[in-house]
Amino acid sequence: MDLTKQIRALSKLGEILTNPDPEHFKHVATDLNKLNETVRHVHHNNGWFTESNVSFALKTLGRSLNIFDLEKWTKKYSKSLFEPKRINKIGIIMAGNIPLVGFHDYICGLISGHKIKIKLSSNDNVLLPLIHTLLVKIEPDFKDMITFEEGTISDFDAIIATGSNNTSRYFEYYFGKYPHLIRKNRNSVAVLTGEESFDELKGLCEDIFRYFGLGCRNVSKLFVPENYNFNKFFLVAKNFADLINHNKYKNNYDYNKAVYLVNKVTHLDNGFIILKEDEKFSSPVAVVFYEYYQNIDQVSKILITNSEKIQCIVSTDPIIRHKMNVKPGKTQEPALWDYADDIDTLAFLLNLK
Repeated sequence: MDLTKQIRALSKLGEILTNPDPEHFKHVATDLNKLNETVRHVHHNNGWFTESNVSFALKTLGRSLNIFDLEKWTKKYSKSLFEPKRINKIGIIMAGNIPLVGFHDYICGLISGHKIKIKLSSNDNVLLPLIHTLLVKIEPDFKDMITFEEGTISDFDAIIATGSNNTSRYFEYYFGKYPHLIRKNRNSVAVLTGEESFDELKGLCEDIFRYFGLGCRNVSKLFVPENYNFNKFFLVAKNFADLINHNKYKNNYDYNKAVYLVNKVTHLDNGFIILKEDEKFSSPVAVVFYEYYQNIDQVSKILITNSEKIQCIVSTDPIIRHKMNVKPGKTQEPALWDYADDIDTLAFLLNLK
């Protein structure tokens, strides 16, 4: 399919996801009503998928699918690559930790021109097929480009798989003989100076608490200067106190708090989030790790050494210069060219032989 035609259809999908009002899009009203109804009730399939978080995900993805960004993204690659001489069959194994976490792989697969076989996570297996139905109504030529596999993916030429560090070992073993892109666990961090404004701290809290902290782009670790006072952070964090009313989140908070209390582990607690001093990057749900630093160069070295563990770096300090840098409040709003694990998914697909 012509790339211009694809971009036009994807931008129309973006308009619909940004403002999913059936009255504005009568040609897809029935399918859009079904999607909206699913958003309201998808928590029955996955308790972590609240209506608020799923709606946020849909609108964020929708805003990314605008004509300007779609054209800017695809112009990076030779136009001839979007019309592959050989149509490959690409298997995509998606994670399900946050709503529509595999959407970007889906978009990359569509515009690459290959045939895509998607294996959805059981935790997130209803939203993407509904979105694909919408897209096919907008542009019927997309219909035969994607299939959703019920069982094990087979008969493929290349694979993209996202999972934990444990499942990645299985993926490497099973798919290693094929062209592959395999993603492991990553976490995001924030480097604070103590001079952050209330708005910047509010943005940081969004980066921490959105999706209950379950995404790789969620901040799970803070680097703070020695003698940092957390009072301002806790004051801003109160805006997110309703998290404790979510049963699954509260269970994790109660469990981790009990573990720290029983084991006499020093920690800070404001009633819904626990801060614990720890050098690790991956913290449990309802816990954020922090680490003191003496100077910013020390942090820079840690970030470089551990770059393969990090998805995003939130910082307002100009000394922290890194291509994974994100402004506070923006970790969950990646652009089309912000690739997971900093690996160019679209280039991988376009350059398959």
